[in-house]
Amino acid sequence: MSSEERPGTPRWVRRPEGSTWGDFGPDDQLGRLNLLTPAKVREGVAEVREGRTFCLSLPLDLPGGSALNPRRHPPVIRPTLRNGRPNMLYRMMDDDPNHTDVVCDDLAILHLQYSTQWDSFAHVGQMFDANGDGLPEPVFYNGFRGGFHIFGPTDPEDAGVPVTRGPKTTSGARALGVENMAVQGLQGRGVLIDLRAHLGDARTLVGYDTLMRVMEADRVVVEPGDMVLLHTGFGQRLIDMKGQPDPEALHGACAVIDGRDTKLLQWVTDSGLAILAADNYAVEAHPATAKSGSCATLPLHEHCLFKLGVHLGELWYLTPLAEWLRANGRSRFLLTAPPLRLPGAVGSPATPIATV
Repeated sequence: MSSEERPGTPRWVRRPEGSTWGDFGPDDQLGRLNLLTPAKVREGVAEVREGRTFCLSLPLDLPGGSALNPRRHPPVIRPTLRNGRPNMLYRMMDDDPNHTDVVCDDLAILHLQYSTQWDSFAHVGQMFDANGDGLPEPVFYNGFRGGFHIFGPTDPEDAGVPVTRGPKTTSGARALGVENMAVQGLQGRGVLIDLRAHLGDARTLVGYDTLMRVMEADRVVVEPGDMVLLHTGFGQRLIDMKGQPDPEALHGACAVIDGRDTKLLQWVTDSGLAILAADNYAVEAHPATAKSGSCATLPLHEHCLFKLGVHLGELWYLTPLAEWLRANGRSRFLLTAPPLRLPGAVGSPATPIATV
């Protein structure tokens, strides 16, 4: 048995600067979800005063089309087969005249990160020399390895929607898959930071100083184990575009986090937040501001998914919740947001619920 398979044995001799690798144990796959303790769940429940709920998911067929991301496509829904016929409005009396049932049964082809979604730690790793031999290798949170723990095909025929080779699983995460989030439960206190209320709908790059001004103005406090949501209005733009997104208009719209701001990244570390989600693509500015030399193309993803163990949520629908919280002078609520319990997936649709 190799050291990579032996429980309790670190998979690394070097960890990234500023990372939490090993802090929750050598085999940890939850990262800062470890801070979602029973006490944090009770804190979330204590925020429920009205019993009103908000669905924080876009319809899963939005944004619409594939103009915003050519690799991701809307869901396809089709009926299953029954006795060689489409199993939709299937009259059971066709098989037995004494049966009165009319049956509908369907399947879905889903691009798991097309719409409202979670990123697992297996979504983004880095080329990093974790074993100290001087050779960077594909590595993910807590030293889990590409090609061993997270695997995929090399033949393009085994990627994308099956066409010639039939439906079969060709990739997966033996560690860090999104199912770990589902089993953990993902329920606790949510805290919303309303960037749109202060910065409007124009494209604004948000660094640490701006974020602090917004939080101070609204008296928003983030404590360890809180789940932080950033409202920019991007999700509302998608709703308003009704499945016909305008990439040019969206590229110039709404506040977005500056992932290159080291002070902001340090705040993510120091705050102790358990997860970070937003109503826009990628949470952070993409493409990120230019930086010379070797660097991550998505620096906030690197910091959160790879170093800290902080899951990212993207394309949530936050505007109705944000407006209600502002009207009622609040920023906290109970958040329940598990992904699909789909073993080996690196991302998942989500239907988060905020309860106030």
